[in-house]
Amino acid sequence: MEPRPATPSLLRELNDRTALDLLLTRGPMTRGQIGEHTGLSKVTAAQLLGRLEERGLVQVTGTQSGGRGPNAAVYAVVPSSAYVAGLHVEAEVVSAGVADITGRVVSVVAVDPNGSLDPVALVHNAVTAACRSADVEVDRLRAFVIGSPGVVDPQTGDIRLAVNMPEWHEGVLDALRGDLGRTVIIENDANLAAMAEHSLGAARDVDDFALVWIGTGLGLAAVLGGRLHKGVGGAAGEIGYLPVPGVGLPENVRSPATGAFQSLAGASVVRRLAADFGFAGWAGSDGAVAAKAVAAAAADAVAGGTRGSDFLDELASRVALGVAAISVVLDPGLVVLGGGVGLAGGTELASRVASDVGRICPANPRVVPTQLKSGPVLRGAMLAAVDEVRQELLASVGPT
Repeated sequence: MEPRPATPSLLRELNDRTALDLLLTRGPMTRGQIGEHTGLSKVTAAQLLGRLEERGLVQVTGTQSGGRGPNAAVYAVVPSSAYVAGLHVEAEVVSAGVADITGRVVSVVAVDPNGSLDPVALVHNAVTAACRSADVEVDRLRAFVIGSPGVVDPQTGDIRLAVNMPEWHEGVLDALRGDLGRTVIIENDANLAAMAEHSLGAARDVDDFALVWIGTGLGLAAVLGGRLHKGVGGAAGEIGYLPVPGVGLPENVRSPATGAFQSLAGASVVRRLAADFGFAGWAGSDGAVAAKAVAAAAADAVAGGTRGSDFLDELASRVALGVAAISVVLDPGLVVLGGGVGLAGGTELASRVASDVGRICPANPRVVPTQLKSGPVLRGAMLAAVDEVRQELLASVGPT
């Protein structure tokens, strides 16, 4: 693209974009505060705010005392100027949420797939339910980010492999875009959970960390230098297939739950292991039961119970094999244990994993449980959708 000359029109666009970006990232400001952050005069700041007001992007939300003279008007982005949807698609439930351009979550719903296997119908029904709850028309949504298990091709953005959800395959992305008529992004669920952890959880202000997801499946999200590492084909983080000592290797990676590490520490195995130690009796999916059993064991260990402590010792030794392999390759410094089991185990499980990792490999990461108590994938999806729409909005205001 040919560079544009520095005309007054271009300078106005740049100023408008800069001010809008400030209001989006830092929150409400006065004209004077915008001038302080941009170097613009109050007159220029007032002019650009007027232009943004005319476009329905900013509004006066109050006043602020500045000492002598009248109070200064406080400007903020109009929340309803754009809405987005985030989704977390699982085999047993689809979670969906609506957020406005400021990042405020307007509604969250959980929808039972009710036997439906069609990805388009699943997403469409969940989005409709979330919009109904938020009292926002579906056509006001500007972007959709969908968290899915499996491998997402970083080049095409489409699903390459989702062994436990075979209906999610190449071609799904185009079908969803055709149905929704807006920007649609599919992202690996562990990667979205890491985005949420980086913004809101245990990895705040940490540029190098690994999120190890321990749930129905096992996953890894590696954030290096503040950026997600996805790999050339999007398979970085599929640690369910990680070879570990004493476990046979899979013969067909497209068969569900055949990876070596998955066979050692996946939810179905944790559920059986818990039963061996006397923690059983709950109904539900493997992931839900495993999480309940680990939570019960952690509580028992805190109370001085030997059964809970012994169970957590065994589980930690298994998880540590994967964490050690990750650590000697990436040396992330911080490992966050996420997923239902990571959350349920809390510091009782995390401290045991850290001890075992320090014993079997030279890397010595800090290991902590997730700080996000519910819906980390969905929260990450909404954060990513908000960021996508903000970039689109900024591009519409001024040059990139």
